[in-house]
Amino acid sequence: MKHGFVTVAAVTPKVKVGDVSANVQEICGQIKECTGEGAKVIVFPALCVTGASCGDLFFQDTLITAAQESLSQIALATRDSDALVFVGLPLRVQGKLYNAAAGVQRGLVRGITVKSFPGKLGGYDESRWFASGLKGTVNIELAGTQVPVGSKLMYSCQEMGDLTVAAVIGDDVRAAIAPDIGAGAHGATLICHLASDEALAGHFTQRRQDLCARTGSVHTGYIYANAGADESTTDQVYAGHNMILENGNVLAASDSFESEITYSEIDVSLLAHEQRMQNMGHCHHHRHAPAEPVRFSLNMEETVLTRQYPHMPFVPEDAAECDQRVQEVLSIQTYGLAKRLKHTGIKKVILGLSGGLDSTLAILVCARTFDLLGLPREQITAVTMPCFGTTGRTYRNACDLAGALGANLMEISIADAVRQHFSDIGHDEDVHDAAYENSQARERTQILMDLANQIGALHVGTGDLSELALGWATYNGDHMSMYDVNGSVPKTLMRHIVRYIADEAGAVQTESGDPENEPLAEVLNDILDTPISPELLPPSGGEISQSTEDLVGPYELHDFFLYYLFRYGFAPAKIYRIAAETFDGVYAPETILKWLKNFCSRFFSQQFKRSCMSDGPQVGTVDLSPRGSWHMPSDASSSLWLEELKAL
Repeated sequence: MKHGFVTVAAVTPKVKVGDVSANVQEICGQIKECTGEGAKVIVFPALCVTGASCGDLFFQDTLITAAQESLSQIALATRDSDALVFVGLPLRVQGKLYNAAAGVQRGLVRGITVKSFPGKLGGYDESRWFASGLKGTVNIELAGTQVPVGSKLMYSCQEMGDLTVAAVIGDDVRAAIAPDIGAGAHGATLICHLASDEALAGHFTQRRQDLCARTGSVHTGYIYANAGADESTTDQVYAGHNMILENGNVLAASDSFESEITYSEIDVSLLAHEQRMQNMGHCHHHRHAPAEPVRFSLNMEETVLTRQYPHMPFVPEDAAECDQRVQEVLSIQTYGLAKRLKHTGIKKVILGLSGGLDSTLAILVCARTFDLLGLPREQITAVTMPCFGTTGRTYRNACDLAGALGANLMEISIADAVRQHFSDIGHDEDVHDAAYENSQARERTQILMDLANQIGALHVGTGDLSELALGWATYNGDHMSMYDVNGSVPKTLMRHIVRYIADEAGAVQTESGDPENEPLAEVLNDILDTPISPELLPPSGGEISQSTEDLVGPYELHDFFLYYLFRYGFAPAKIYRIAAETFDGVYAPETILKWLKNFCSRFFSQQFKRSCMSDGPQVGTVDLSPRGSWHMPSDASSSLWLEELKAL
């Protein structure tokens, strides 16, 4: 359970309809199997103790008494473990029969949740046998212990404050997960759904979609355990199809018509973070009656992770979804710039074009914006400003790209101006320090700003989200512009966007036989193959001597760190853990730790650059604009984060 992970299990037992003794033996055996695999929360289907398809046998006192008495035996099966187990059974309370879910743990029945809204069971109206939920909570005696029984029980873990568990039965989940903010089964981070849903063609896909939507809307973990194929088939067939979900995503699912155990790990700290973020500024507690608290205790152990995290969380793994994301981002960038131009009445833009990835995407967005507005691309001015570190490859690519897009190209060498500046401030040109590098970046920005004033253009910035997170920009140099179209685009996603446009241009040329787009595809592909570099130090043998990723670390790691630090508020030790597993065989653990320390240090120390960053469109959920998604003091300390990493 370290770092908030809890191993959970959904179980479909092989039931014998009406044979409580056989069913209890099966359930107890599966509890033992699950706890042996480290499961801490285990969920069985509704009415699994008797079988959900008993029909009018639910009127029989013999069956009801046997089911209630069996709870002692099931509880005994949990005596040697700390797992919280939910089993479904018919329960008689105050002279009425209820469809119930018993929570058992450490040899005791901790609480019993009864179903509030009887629905369909085996194709029949469930109210034929079962009453609707109790009003309030009552205590009943089971095996000499007082046990709370009610429609709203909340199981709270004493050792893990973020782990709050609610059991729901059948259609009650629709009321427990209300559409308004924070209603997630009365604030639970983990919902245990005991189901007895019959199998109908088309329902398997619909159920998956429905559960994804439910868990995503209120940010919960979800264990769905359904009755299986061993139920009666007199009129209905049951198929299991258990699922474990988290925050709108399916982590694990069983095959239909198979009685098996499904395992995964729920990240309750992630879910608690999401619920807190969703509830900011809202007060909805008055909409829901408070749940009855039930306390339970878990042994804090290391959770073995079987779930996988994407190497590039900003980039969808599915190809079609990735293409859609690229199109959406390009549209947001394009329409954002178009609005700024229309608002200011400016019909020209100017930007620095280096032959690198960032400025490439920026000019591509400019070209699309001008096409959208019906403006000639000749009113896009691209300025290449070679200096001490410029290589022939990037220079040629900058020129070729401007030509392929039909933009106006200007070349202004800044070497003499920078040398004059060195002379003015008394700096030795042979000393390649921060002043040497930043003087070039600031000279380029000054030229772009002054040219923008001269020709009546808007200076478009090129810096991206990954650079902003690391502070990898010269303050009041490339850090500043009049509108930055790339400010919330991470480097890993940027590469896919440029690749998409290159493929698009190549496809147009291939289909039409018109070579017009061939130069664009060629230059974009070469830019994609060029090492990322600020090119502020002299080349070595004509080649780039300054690799950004050698200096600050691989962007795929930094984007991974950024996503989980910002999006979910993960602690650095947790980020290190999942990064070490995700990039196993790609980067050594010590390499990941080195760059994570570097990331945390730079993220805090460079906030002052983000505090006054340029306007620009937010394209995704992770954005560091001080006017929108990220409010952080420029002088915040990184000590807590770095101290945690020192202990690893």
